[in-house]
Amino acid sequence: MALSANLFLRQSQSLVMTPQLMQSIQLLQMTHFELTQFIAQEVEKNPLLEFTSNDEDIGSNNDRGTKDERYDATDENRGDDSSDRNSGDLKSDWYESENTGHADRLNDELDTNFSNVDDAAPQRADAPELLSQWKSMPGGEAGESYDLDDFVAGQVSLRDHLNEQIPFSLPVMADRLIAQHFVDQLDDCGYLQVDLREIAERLGTTVGDVERVLGVLQQLDPPGVFARSLSECLAIQLRQRDRFDPAMERLIQNLELLARRDFATLKRLCGVDEEDLLDMMGEIRQLNPKPGSGFETGISEAITPDIVVRAASDGSWLVELNPDTLPRVLVNQSYFASVTKTSQDHAFLSECLQNANWLTRSLDQRAKTIMKVASEIVRQQDAFLIHGVDHLRPLNLKTVADAIKMHESTVSRVTSNKYMLTPRGLFELKYFFTVSISAVEGGDSHSAEAVRHKIRLLISRESPETVLSDDDIVDTLKKGGIELARRTVAKYREAMNIPSSVQRRREKRAIAKVANF
Repeated sequence: MALSANLFLRQSQSLVMTPQLMQSIQLLQMTHFELTQFIAQEVEKNPLLEFTSNDEDIGSNNDRGTKDERYDATDENRGDDSSDRNSGDLKSDWYESENTGHADRLNDELDTNFSNVDDAAPQRADAPELLSQWKSMPGGEAGESYDLDDFVAGQVSLRDHLNEQIPFSLPVMADRLIAQHFVDQLDDCGYLQVDLREIAERLGTTVGDVERVLGVLQQLDPPGVFARSLSECLAIQLRQRDRFDPAMERLIQNLELLARRDFATLKRLCGVDEEDLLDMMGEIRQLNPKPGSGFETGISEAITPDIVVRAASDGSWLVELNPDTLPRVLVNQSYFASVTKTSQDHAFLSECLQNANWLTRSLDQRAKTIMKVASEIVRQQDAFLIHGVDHLRPLNLKTVADAIKMHESTVSRVTSNKYMLTPRGLFELKYFFTVSISAVEGGDSHSAEAVRHKIRLLISRESPETVLSDDDIVDTLKKGGIELARRTVAKYREAMNIPSSVQRRREKRAIAKVANF
């Protein structure tokens, strides 16, 4: 059979992943902070993009056009104001020449103490708490208010607090150099994770000098700072309280037994009875395992919800996008029209306009997609919003994707790092997607999160005499219509950091005895 080349036409559809399409997909999964940074970079690169003020809402594209017109009108008003000011300056006294006869009067006014200037800033009192006693002090006029935040001392960090104490404890400059190196190695909790031999080699000193300086630093405030382990941290605090006797030392050396609630072994190792062991445990509870946690470590970022859900008057739910997280950006069409009339680089401006229009459309599509997904989640989890976590329904991405006619990957990107503020609290959108657990005799399935909540409630209601084992929890859940294996209960319990029934019984009995004393 002979081979031959033929030409024929064939029509087909294919999806081409252009850079703009890839960027639109990335916009879906961006957080509010990442989106703000991305838009700021685009505004810096594109002269046709502009940020709008926070007090103005941006809705549809028509709203953007209206805003653009208002912006141009504002520019024109600003131009008129500037021209008025310039014309006013020409007529003012400050522009008059010496021939007008007013130069001497201006010179006399400039030589005064400026008491006749109306817009001079008022003088503030040096000590506002003494205004009632010293009326003649600057700013002592009656009725003047002060901002108390101006006189509040700033929070001190752990390193600054330690650097204030080191000169009094270490007078030698070489020791202070070693101490400063230790301060730089501290973590936020006040612990020191270093190798003393390595530090000695790095600083060109002996291990003995390093250990001596570390011993002095461990006596500073707060108690327990510069410890290299939890046991050393507790030991430092007990020494300062003069309570580090041999029995307490053996208890500190066996903290893993204390974590396992193995009280019988601890009594044997420490050589004490049960009453003394309970007293020792009470003293340990009064210690601070993280001595550096009470100092300023940095600015904590609060989570800003992307969606706000409120109850409506008719019993339904109002789902809204948080206006604080909506990107406020517009395309300045009038600036493009005015620049293209005089500029020769039409290709660059056309590309900027195309990118700006794409960005605004992508942001609008992102907001609509988030709104669709959030509305469907609220519709699916209506019982949770009304009654609580016990009524959280099992939900997966496919259910939401089929309901809003989108792909599962799109729903997954939308729910990533997005938060919803509800009357029940602030939740990540991923929280509402849980595994389905079958019910007894074909009943309604249960959410895994709801089952974990039931297990947590059952354990919280225990008494020292009625501690539930995993088998008891399985039987209790089965009576409530939940079919669950014992190993699944154990897995959920360990994921919630809940100890076993044996450890819980020991701890509850010990706590009950301490309460009786």
